[in-house]
Amino acid sequence: MVYYFTSNVVEPSGFIYVGKDKFENEDLIKYGWEEDVWYFHVDKLSSAHIYLRMRDGQEWDKLPQELLVDLAQLTKANSIEGNASHHITSPRGSVPADPHDAGNKKDNITIIYTPWANLKKDGSMDVGQVSFKDHRQVKRILVAQRENPIVNRLNKTKVEKKPDFKQEKDDRLRELRKRDQAAQLIRKKEEAKQAKEWQEKKYQKDHAYDELFTDDNMAASSNQERSADWEDDFM
Repeated sequence: MVYYFTSNVVEPSGFIYVGKDKFENEDLIKYGWEEDVWYFHVDKLSSAHIYLRMRDGQEWDKLPQELLVDLAQLTKANSIEGNASHHITSPRGSVPADPHDAGNKKDNITIIYTPWANLKKDGSMDVGQVSFKDHRQVKRILVAQRENPIVNRLNKTKVEKKPDFKQEKDDRLRELRKRDQAAQLIRKKEEAKQAKEWQEKKYQKDHAYDELFTDDNMAASSNQERSADWEDDFM
């Protein structure tokens, strides 16, 4: 089961989704999209896996501050004491969640986030456990305390669904392939148009004086075709 949230502090709205437990987290890790940004607690805090699906043109490291605050508050709110079903990742490596920590109750905690493509998963890790491929692509947000108005606003948008992650990922990849093919077709047409224009300009340049050298013009300018007294015209 997955929970979906909407952040309306930005336009267009932010699309957020959260895995219900470690098994859904595992599927989210496996079938995430390139446009997804992954959020998590650090410092051995148990937390849900929270994702933002970026819109076209957005960059993961240049997201609006208002949206980052919403995501950080939602992540903090989903850090639950005693919930050992989640595993977290620190910049130093993957570690299991500490059930004695309660990020939802603690103040001054740090939230980290990174692109989905930067998540690292191997056979030695437990279900729902991840690490990073490149720690330089991990950013941090300090959350001083829980802000209930933000959390309550987001919770009002909460929708629970059970999607087919694999099918959604396959459909997305199919859509991207169609976009690429359409873009390539447009590019080829543009290249063909430019090539034709270049050939036409070259032809015009190469044949710019053709009319000056027609048989009639050449004959008119030739002394051989003039009468014997043509010089009298200049007397």
